[in-house]
Amino acid sequence: MEFDLAQAISDYGFPIVAAMGMGYFIYFIWRWVTETIEPVIGDAMFTLIKLVDRVRMLDNDMIRLNSKLSMVLEYRAKLNPQREDELHRLVNEYKSQGKSFNSTGRTDDEKDINSDSADVDK
Repeated sequence: MEFDLAQAISDYGFPIVAAMGMGYFIYFIWRWVTETIEPVIGDAMFTLIKLVDRVRMLDNDMIRLNSKLSMVLEYRAKLNPQREDELHRLVNEYKSQGKSFNSTGRTDDEKDINSDSADVDK
């Protein structure tokens, strides 16, 4: 039994044959996404969660190290009052500068160039 496209169009009409072809195409794409793409996305999500946890752990370590550095420098300032200004400058220089990022990967204080130009056009 051989499939003849011209005979199918003459028997059922072009819209019916086109709808069947689109149905098969949608089924093929759905099967490809569920069998090929979804497992890869699941693995990538797991890796992303592990990386976010590591970044949080490193951020906590940096906060702890900064607080230890501040305590050491304050203690040294008490031992040597002549160097107090220099030690306060060092504390401020190496203080934690944590930034929060939005979903675009930019910090909240950065302006989006496209949104600024859109505001100018209004």
